[in-house]
Amino acid sequence: MDVRSESSSSVRWGKLPGQVIQRSRLQVWFIRVCSTILIWTCLVQLLTVGELWHPRFFTGFFNPINVSTVHLPPPRNYTSNGFLKVSCNGGLNQMRAAICDMVTVARLLNLTLVVPELDKTSFWADPSDFEDIFNVGHFIDSLRDEVRIVKRVPKRFSRNNGSQPLEMPPVSWSSEKYYLEQILPLFNKHKVIHFNRTDTRLANNGIPPHLQKLRCRVNFHALKFTPSIEALGNKLISILQEKGPFMALHLRYEMDMLAFSGCTHGCTTEESEELKRLRYAFPWWREKEIASEERRSQGLCPLTPEEATLVLQALGFGQDTQIYIASGEIYGNEKRLAALRNTFPRIVKKETLLDPEELRQFQNHSSQMAALDFMVSVASNIFVPSYDGNMAKLVEGHRRYHGFKKTVQLNRKKLVELIDLHQNGTLSWEEFSNAVKSSHEERMGRPKHRTIITEKPKEEDYFYANPEECLCEMANCSHSIR
Repeated sequence: MDVRSESSSSVRWGKLPGQVIQRSRLQVWFIRVCSTILIWTCLVQLLTVGELWHPRFFTGFFNPINVSTVHLPPPRNYTSNGFLKVSCNGGLNQMRAAICDMVTVARLLNLTLVVPELDKTSFWADPSDFEDIFNVGHFIDSLRDEVRIVKRVPKRFSRNNGSQPLEMPPVSWSSEKYYLEQILPLFNKHKVIHFNRTDTRLANNGIPPHLQKLRCRVNFHALKFTPSIEALGNKLISILQEKGPFMALHLRYEMDMLAFSGCTHGCTTEESEELKRLRYAFPWWREKEIASEERRSQGLCPLTPEEATLVLQALGFGQDTQIYIASGEIYGNEKRLAALRNTFPRIVKKETLLDPEELRQFQNHSSQMAALDFMVSVASNIFVPSYDGNMAKLVEGHRRYHGFKKTVQLNRKKLVELIDLHQNGTLSWEEFSNAVKSSHEERMGRPKHRTIITEKPKEEDYFYANPEECLCEMANCSHSIR
């Protein structure tokens, strides 16, 4: 029995070490799991508190290469007088200028700006939101030392909670005094005001220098396109530059422009009627009956593709000139580009330079497509707009800001006169060419002062085409400005 007892005891004790080891391992794993959960919980809490007390404090830890987030300006500390909502109207560049103006108004009145809404009901019917075109995070962060910008109004001011913002369009071309004396008092009663139209609502001139420079800062630095637009735009620019210097021709011979302006020179009777019907279909295009030839003689029509061809030849551009057509669909399609293409065979468009798949995401988004043309036009060696619309003016301003890059500002009133004289045989080609060149010697985007017409702000030089308050300090142009 003793032996049996020892044997039995021996077997029992022989199993114990394995059981102890297994139990120890389970305890170790249990401690590790609990410790991991505890550490992650603490880390999440720490990050949350860090964001509350000091936003983006930890950004550099997770993105050590992203230098832009490290050097954010400190936020401006001010008591907000209310929230400003804005709905921009028009095409991409009209909305761009309006955004710059509205940021400036918000700064002047110490308001909190809500990220602007973009136009979705105009001729182009582009469904893009602000963040589909512009880098919204950069927009908010880069201006935080001037204006507080939020993506939406707080819930307590939402319509769902019974709040009704005051909707109104500010007066066009308004001064600092108008906003301080007539708009600011409205925020005492209405904590949210919605500007439902924003085109040209701030004067070109008479605005304090620090506010003019803020308009420039928004335009040239805060309004960056989204990474996807910038990547494709830069690819376009690289493809063009690899083939040598290039001209960007903003050929504004598109259906909406012709219908709106009533310019039908060179169109068939059927095309003229189609454009007239379109003009009547849009109630916000106020002028309905328009004398096309009279308007053309006043220089108020875009040049036709055929007229643009003659002008480029007269200015001395050869057939080897690489020309990028910066525009949407040309009215009349390829048949209207025939003369231009025959004279300048190196004509290209984004649709011919890029794979269709690369453009697919931008299809039916006219503002995003226009953003690509905007980038190429700013980067081009020479920019020639056939009409001085919003894109032409905004591109001109950017090119001035980037060192007064060559921009041919066509004198359309003089040009159509010369073209008609040449085509009826009054002027020979040499006389025509010399006259075109001499009339544009001083229209190449050189430094100059804006023309001010106090009683007719619509007819004076546009701030965004020549923001001189922001140029000479950077470009040292005081010696050459005229």
